[in-house]
Amino acid sequence: MSTVNKTKSVASGGEPANLPEPLPEPDIADLRLETILSALADPLRLTIVRKLMLEAQAYDHPCGWFGFDRPKSSLTHHFKALREAGVIRQRQYGLERRSRLRSEDLEARFPGLLALVANWLPSPGKKPR
Repeated sequence: MSTVNKTKSVASGGEPANLPEPLPEPDIADLRLETILSALADPLRLTIVRKLMLEAQAYDHPCGWFGFDRPKSSLTHHFKALREAGVIRQRQYGLERRSRLRSEDLEARFPGLLALVANWLPSPGKKPR
């Protein structure tokens, strides 16, 4: 009799089958460029998205992984704006929300947008607010 490691079983879409359901987010067909650009207009949010694009592993990341020295309430606001715009997907793990970039959805809906974000660099000497 073989055993199955549920943490490694994969559902359609390439994600483990036992993940918590995502928090409410727009469907891919409902993603609006103006909403996404508005969410990305903030340098801190751009930094969050770049970090998810360039440094993320193949799992959801907690808020602390980003290493921002900001109040939790401020970070919660920024992550919520990105999720409601459809840029990131968040899941609730107990008391913690973890995030990942909706890269496949964004690339399918707005080809090239993520390449622009990946090439963005903050102004020298300026910290994202």
